[in-house]
Amino acid sequence: MVYLCRNMTLTPSKINLFTFSKLPAAYFCGVRVKSITETDCVTTVRHRWINQNPFHSLFWAVQGMAAELATGALVMQGVRASGRSISMLLVNAQGTFGKKATGKITFLCSDGAHFASVLQKTLHTGEGQICKMYAEGRDENGNIVSQFHFEWSVKLRA
Repeated sequence: MVYLCRNMTLTPSKINLFTFSKLPAAYFCGVRVKSITETDCVTTVRHRWINQNPFHSLFWAVQGMAAELATGALVMQGVRASGRSISMLLVNAQGTFGKKATGKITFLCSDGAHFASVLQKTLHTGEGQICKMYAEGRDENGNIVSQFHFEWSVKLRA
């Protein structure tokens, strides 16, 4: 079994291995982290038979998994980097869909710096905080196919 240890640097391959062991539905649907920095995370998923809807496009929930992973990986990275015992929980999710999702869809979340400031407030005050994060999915032509807003709760463990 794979666990992300505090001293282990988060890389796309380690997150994808974690996804395989802890989030198998996302892994088998083809959701993958392609890159992660302190500020950005990029995930991808390709429309295939296993993740399609009856209209031959990417099922909305698979898009949600890829978008959530883009935000969640940044949250995991920040929590691990703090060196503190912090709980993280997704408390709200909202998605909008603007175009049929076919081919390879790339999700980008660039809210790592925003999450870092929210996490610092939690560490400074000891109070739980809510961080709103955004991920956008684009097709291979650069068209926006979906947009997601997530609210992550972070709280120091006693």
